[in-house]
Amino acid sequence: MKTGRAERRLTTAEAAARLGVKPATLYAYVSRGQLGRERAPDGRTSTFDPAEIDRLARPGRSRRGRRPAAELVLPSALTAIANGLPWYRGLPVPELAATHRFEEVAAWLWTGERGSGPGAAWRAGGAGLAAGRRAQAALPPAALPLERIRVIAAALAAGDELRLELHPAAVAAAGRALIAGLVDCLPRPGPAPRGATIAARLWAGLSPLDPEPGQVATLDAALVLLADHELAASTVAARVAASVRADPYAVASAGLATVSGTLHGGASLGIEALLAEIDLPERAASVVGARLRRGERLRGFGHRLYPDGDPRAAVLLDRLRAAAAGSPRLAVVEALLEAAARRGLPEPSVDLALAALAHVAGMVRGAGEAIFAVARTAGWIAHAIEEYDRNTPIRPRAVYTGPPPGRA
Repeated sequence: MKTGRAERRLTTAEAAARLGVKPATLYAYVSRGQLGRERAPDGRTSTFDPAEIDRLARPGRSRRGRRPAAELVLPSALTAIANGLPWYRGLPVPELAATHRFEEVAAWLWTGERGSGPGAAWRAGGAGLAAGRRAQAALPPAALPLERIRVIAAALAAGDELRLELHPAAVAAAGRALIAGLVDCLPRPGPAPRGATIAARLWAGLSPLDPEPGQVATLDAALVLLADHELAASTVAARVAASVRADPYAVASAGLATVSGTLHGGASLGIEALLAEIDLPERAASVVGARLRRGERLRGFGHRLYPDGDPRAAVLLDRLRAAAAGSPRLAVVEALLEAAARRGLPEPSVDLALAALAHVAGMVRGAGEAIFAVARTAGWIAHAIEEYDRNTPIRPRAVYTGPPPGRA
């Protein structure tokens, strides 16, 4: 019987027990904005509103015992979004972008170990490379890099006879071959130097310019910053594929199909077009004003998971400023940021920073979403390794809203 007195706040253990989940799952709710928390007076523990916990516990569904296949709150040891930052296996992503190459961070996501492993090679097999290059070459010249990458991924799969080996070491090896193949099959004026990093090889496939000192390092930092972002839409698609034991190439293809959406990895494409339209710094205010008067939304500003600003954007823009100081193209980016700030728009997101990198580097149209896709492939492979180990199909159920069965 209710007494009218508010129930005291719940500890982490009490809240998890009431929901029938592990504490890690409880904090997954927090990171996705589904659940609020407050720090206890000791500053070290969290407390939860019992009313919020009760609302989250949907009626008619048990949360105890083995997690049902329909459960979309998935345990993961890979990425957390906490304290205004993304974290890979407990390490802050901005710090990783400053101190480690993309290949090292991918290995960290896949194995929890530093480095790529003894003798680990980032290259695709000869048959896969030949198939990937032929497949993308058959596309129209105007095809965007992401469209080429999606075709390349399917062709690479056909060239890997061991793709159905799903133990962790084999999946990591497939991940290295896949990412290397996606990059090396893109059209370019000539072959990349042997032994070059993934960032250097990707630059050669996206920009006709020789990079200035520090610009390849900036691209490498972008790959690190974008490698994973918890359960984004493309990652959910990839995990669903992995949960039914699709091979790593098919997992990546599921992610690539989803990341092409304009509300996901494709966001940078529209921002690239905006920067191209501005062309000169003095045009920024008029172009932004015209779009706002037409009621158009300016993409690339604000992120719901980072109300105080996307830290990935801040890191990438700072790196870009240091690497391309004095660039006329960078001046266009700065003018856009200034015009947006004067109109009270939110802080820039990583999508804008990615488009800025592509613009400053003189990359081909659609380069931003290609960088996003290559980077996020590392995360999809990491999530696939977790799903192969979990070995439980993800099978959501629909809430049926149609005519009652038999009465249509």
